Amino acid sequence: FFFFFFFQAEDGIRDRSPSRGLGDVYKRQVHGDYMDLDKCIDQLRRCEYIKESEVKNLCNRGKEILMEENNVLKVEAPITVCGDIHGQFYDLIELFKIGGECPETNYLFMGDYVDRGHCSVETFLLLLALKVRYPERIILIRGNHESRQITQVYGFYDECLRKYGSVNVWRYCTDVFDCLPLAATIDDKILCIHGGLSPNVSTLDDIRTIDRKKEVPHDGPMCDLMWSDPDDINGWATNQRGAGYTFGADIVQKFNQENNLQLICRAHQLVMEGYKVMFNDQLVTVWSAPNYCYRCGNVASILELDENLNKSYKIFEAAPQEAKGTPAESKNIPDYFL
Repeated sequence: FFFFFFFQAEDGIRDRSPSRGLGDVYKRQVHGDYMDLDKCIDQLRRCEYIKESEVKNLCNRGKEILMEENNVLKVEAPITVCGDIHGQFYDLIELFKIGGECPETNYLFMGDYVDRGHCSVETFLLLLALKVRYPERIILIRGNHESRQITQVYGFYDECLRKYGSVNVWRYCTDVFDCLPLAATIDDKILCIHGGLSPNVSTLDDIRTIDRKKEVPHDGPMCDLMWSDPDDINGWATNQRGAGYTFGADIVQKFNQENNLQLICRAHQLVMEGYKVMFNDQLVTVWSAPNYCYRCGNVASILELDENLNKSYKIFEAAPQEAKGTPAESKNIPDYFL
């Protein structure tokens, strides 16, 4: 199948000033071992490997933090929302140049951190390290590629094996995937999910009751949230991806009305212009991987929301070639996204 702020009890944001974060105690004990978070972040920002033992410790701490978060996180603006990254590390660095560095800018990433790009390991570990360092400043939710099955087909598994000589790092990371939240709401008015809606999800409470701490199933509401797509149809239809559904404006209007939402913000689909607004501004697709797969020629975008939820889309192009290292050759992979 194809197939930041301080949290309240319900993960709301209290303080918009830069958080000191866990990394202010530079050497933080994690399960009996010590790791220097700032050193790891500096290495990862240079697209350098960190030791396998450091990956293990980072993933263990990341799981602890993510397991404390709800299926649907409640966050407050201002915040910058980002779409798919897909292992395009140098374009992620370009994104931070455009949008501002974390923790000065609050970020919400909507999944698909790995696969297809040449540097999925460094991309995901940098985002996870920032999450551990500034847990109140960066939100990571799950995409359909944060999956054991999918990553064995689309590149992340092979990259981990090539770079570390074993599958251990892949296992550490995929265990973290199981802990990622499914969605987030911004000021209770904007719902952020990776893919789309589900005929089995009528309310946000339906998402809150899902058992998320597992591999992405082949069907059901959890699968639909990561795989479904909007389309110019009425009602629901079968999705050609082989998982999830397609849904029309009537479905979005009903869901938003019943949940008192203004907008659904999602990723998951390549948009040549970087973002696409649909259904009378009730849904938007944000795509953050420029020149996807190093050949599609698209631009990328991020969505900046100010304190009053005013929207500003920032468009950016792929990082200049001189900023990139020499990537390893990647095998041909299916083009279901086209």
